[in-house]
Amino acid sequence: MNANHWNNEGFHSHLAEAERITQLAQAGEQMVERLRRTAFLPGATKALNVRLGIAEAAELLGCSTNRIRMAEQDGRLPPPPESDTGRRLGYDIPALLNMRQVLGASPRRSPEDPPAIITVQNFKGGVGKSTVTTHLAHYLAVQGYRVLVVDCDSQATTTTLFGFNPHFAIRREETLYPYLSIEPTEDSLHYAVKSTIWPNVDLIPSNLQMFDVEYELAAAGSGGGGTLASRFRKLKQGLNELAQDYDVVLLDPPPALGTISLAVMQAANALLVPLAATTPDFCSTVQFLSMMSQVITQLQEAGIQVEYDFCRLICSKFNSNDPSHAMIQRIMEQSFGPALLPIPILESAEISHAALRMMTVYELEKPVGTPKTHKRCRSNIDEAMGQIEKLIRLRWGRVDNEKGAALAAAL
Repeated sequence: MNANHWNNEGFHSHLAEAERITQLAQAGEQMVERLRRTAFLPGATKALNVRLGIAEAAELLGCSTNRIRMAEQDGRLPPPPESDTGRRLGYDIPALLNMRQVLGASPRRSPEDPPAIITVQNFKGGVGKSTVTTHLAHYLAVQGYRVLVVDCDSQATTTTLFGFNPHFAIRREETLYPYLSIEPTEDSLHYAVKSTIWPNVDLIPSNLQMFDVEYELAAAGSGGGGTLASRFRKLKQGLNELAQDYDVVLLDPPPALGTISLAVMQAANALLVPLAATTPDFCSTVQFLSMMSQVITQLQEAGIQVEYDFCRLICSKFNSNDPSHAMIQRIMEQSFGPALLPIPILESAEISHAALRMMTVYELEKPVGTPKTHKRCRSNIDEAMGQIEKLIRLRWGRVDNEKGAALAAAL
């Protein structure tokens, strides 16, 4: 847009205020697309270029480097590609998944184990809900699990972090809308599942038009609870059907107490509540839990069951150098006890830098800041997400080692 069209305050001088909002939205959407294209160059398409050395691969697989080399020597595993100088370039994620299968190191659930359907939920925005969801998805992917991420939020931050532009690349027909609409055109959710650059992570995307579902379901609810209850049951049924092809399903609902959030709340079988270490976040989370308690009671009175295998809170933005954060963490511990996961997610420039590139820390080919900062961040994310993995595996009756058993007791 020509700069001459703007006055000194940066606004069109001849536009009404409401029209300016449209202009601002369009300008912002165009900038998002420019950022996406810049982040994903060359080709403007997101790619997964992470490679792991043999020591890191062995640690992830729980075996020795010698076992990997022997499997390569006897032909069970292909060696990693080499550079022109003969240097091993490391293993990509598909190679790592193949190694898990060949060496019997897959963590996948057995057919009799129920898939975990986890909603990452808080009614307050800005707590890192989408950041937790995407990092958890990618952590589980690296560990070898099959993951489905369902973006139920019309803001579509999770969809964006997976490399899809919700404004330009996702149509309403590709979201949950055709399934949850008052006049649905789909009877199964399989139509909405998209592959991602991660070979073992799929996504049901969202976009702004998902908000239409809120209007429709709210209108249906005002005329009686029957239609609303049927949609709640339909979402749960659809997710249960899809979940049979995965180990873990992660649900990212809107940060508000709306009909979609209620439907997601009752469709899940586990709850993870992220919150930051500030007084307003603590207070709003207490209100969230209070509202959830009331809503669950009302849903159950209406014949809609809500049952969770685990409910945990995780501090999602913790600054270990801030005394106020340490104080709030102690308040959380006193209030929530063992329901608060002991390892918080530390604030890190690496997470922010990765988000600027529409990535998670697990997708960075190399550190954005210093190697020390990256290593500290990655180690913390692994530990924090590992707490949730332990809860999932406990649900399947698995405790892998003494350290895992000790953490399980704490959880």
